[in-house]
Amino acid sequence: MIKAVNPYLNFPGNTEEAFDFYRSVLGGELIGPFRYRDFPEDPMDVPDAELDLIANIGLALGNGTTLMGTDVIGAWREGFVVGTNSYIHLELDSPDDAERVFEGLSEAGTVEMALSRTEWAEKYGSCRDRFGVQWMVSYTGSVVFGA
Repeated sequence: MIKAVNPYLNFPGNTEEAFDFYRSVLGGELIGPFRYRDFPEDPMDVPDAELDLIANIGLALGNGTTLMGTDVIGAWREGFVVGTNSYIHLELDSPDDAERVFEGLSEAGTVEMALSRTEWAEKYGSCRDRFGVQWMVSYTGSVVFGA
């Protein structure tokens, strides 16, 4: 069962500025930001010049909806185009549901990050489905980022 659906936006280095703007217009409370340097391990081999960019930020908008975002870094900037910089993030209720949904969405598509344990979730993965829609699938479970 799906626990939450949240829009996830990518930016070419100005996520913090964008979220300050969105908060000024929409209200809400910022969650984070978490910078790439905040990770105890570097699973993405972040270049030193990009360690202070935003790895994740949220803007709690009420009713369980969170606008989420990140700065695209390194090689992921290749082919980055504003307008195709969004994902649909699905938070699932169980690890089995996360696996089922991820496998279904990525079938005949492209896996960007295999479903696996991360600093922020017991299971997380990203993919582009066969129609070109970008998805992030996670089951947070008992993981508390930064704990």
